[in-house]
Amino acid sequence: MIKLSYPVEMEISGNTAMFTRPDTGDCPVSYPAPTYSAVKAIFESVLWGPNVEIIPTKVELCAPVQYHSYCTNYGGPLRSNTAIKAGNNYQLYATVLIDVCYKLYADVAPNHWKRDLPESTIQWDKKTTSPGHAYQCIFNRRLKRGQCYSIPALGWREFTPSYFGELRKTTSVFYDMSDIVIPSMLKQVFSKGYNSPVSYVYDNNVVIRNGILEYPKRGAAL
Repeated sequence: MIKLSYPVEMEISGNTAMFTRPDTGDCPVSYPAPTYSAVKAIFESVLWGPNVEIIPTKVELCAPVQYHSYCTNYGGPLRSNTAIKAGNNYQLYATVLIDVCYKLYADVAPNHWKRDLPESTIQWDKKTTSPGHAYQCIFNRRLKRGQCYSIPALGWREFTPSYFGELRKTTSVFYDMSDIVIPSMLKQVFSKGYNSPVSYVYDNNVVIRNGILEYPKRGAAL
């Protein structure tokens, strides 16, 4: 019998992280832990393949939640048209996380959204009966070597990690943490697979308990 999903895991740490709460407006504030989509993106930065779906299951916080004020000169596309034409930046203030360390866990399953896949991916998919298993093997090999598809980021792209790789035995979950309830947590922006339109999905009443956040499971089983 062919397994439908295969587990993958990794550890990542860094000086600064930002997992933006959409409801915090012009001065964004980070969630206390990585969002589902952020964890998905971190795994995909090591090995990306549109023929599989990365399904984050949980994150273990291995450091206390610490917030810090952050300011940068923003020069991106969200500036006003006048500012863009004049080449002007503006100061962006944010509340970020510092000194973070996470152990990340996910399952890898075949991508059920096949209509928009590239032709090269469709041909590769036809050559394997278990794309999830293939991804797991290649991912573990790349993680051990320190290879990546793109540089992993702790939320914002400028927040690169000080470490990413296999789980370290010297790192342990920060159990000495009061429960943190997140009333509404962004799950995904592009929730319908590869090359899909914007479709926001949120999870309600997500709890970080004893340093562990378990992402709510989808209604449909794998």
